[in-house]
Amino acid sequence: MMAKCSVAPSVEPMFQTFNGLQHLAETRRFKAWFLDQFGVLHDGKQPYPGAISTLEKLATTGAKMVIISNSSRRASTTIEKLKNLGFDPSLFVGAITSGELTHQYLQRRDNAWFAALGRSCIHMTWSDRGAISLEGLGLQVIENVEEADFILAHGTEALGLPSGLVRPMSLDGLEKILEHCATKKIPMVVANPDFVTVEARALSIMPGTLAAKYEKLGGEVKWMGKPDKIIYESAMAMVGVEASDSIAVGDSLHHDIKGANAAGIQSAFTTGGIHATELGLDSFGQVADISSVKALAAKYDAFPTYVLPAFAW
Repeated sequence: MMAKCSVAPSVEPMFQTFNGLQHLAETRRFKAWFLDQFGVLHDGKQPYPGAISTLEKLATTGAKMVIISNSSRRASTTIEKLKNLGFDPSLFVGAITSGELTHQYLQRRDNAWFAALGRSCIHMTWSDRGAISLEGLGLQVIENVEEADFILAHGTEALGLPSGLVRPMSLDGLEKILEHCATKKIPMVVANPDFVTVEARALSIMPGTLAAKYEKLGGEVKWMGKPDKIIYESAMAMVGVEASDSIAVGDSLHHDIKGANAAGIQSAFTTGGIHATELGLDSFGQVADISSVKALAAKYDAFPTYVLPAFAW
């Protein structure tokens, strides 16, 4: 079944809908599959029905699978979490996360923008989820905006302290700090560009929300993940494939699909993740109305190649 998505009067890209992944996997034979995790493979608490067996079947086609995630955690932590949820780590070539890219760029400083950053930072991080370690980066965490060289946004629950501990803080409290930072024109590095994420069918606020707020205040933001093509290019380099041999699977039109569009690779949009409510979906695996998908794609200016109700074979 085919459906049209209109993006401009003279261009009407097509997307193809499938009820499962089997036909797509067996007929297109993409060499590399770049998989989002939250909203595609699991909900943060448990795997989605059929996700584990789908990965196993996809592996039999010879596909090289890489997790690409806007998680602010390091890649090793992401793989360990998947293992704890029951996924087989050996099925993946590896993982590339926003947190991993941020750590590498801050550590190497071989990029001109990062080389120009100082070492003193306001650190927005997690508390309930567990703070992000800055070990090995040579950074000085400070509370005084007047002394800060940049803002490092890993989370939305707390403010990092010079002692290494954290002070739990509301989103409003963090936004007030951003207002002060904006007056000083302090740049921000956001190590998780997601606005929200799926967590046990609920939506949780992510650091991308803070970054978007900061841009509205006139602040400069370096987005270290989807939809920036940096993470897709890193994934292609990891497995040594070209864009034409790659496909990205994700549940976020703004992040996963828009990023794939920017990177010039094909994409599969799973409708049961963060857009489930917008699409009027009540249960996992429910098929979305095509006209609703078209309207939502136009709203976000992000156009998938394929549409699936879930990451299921």
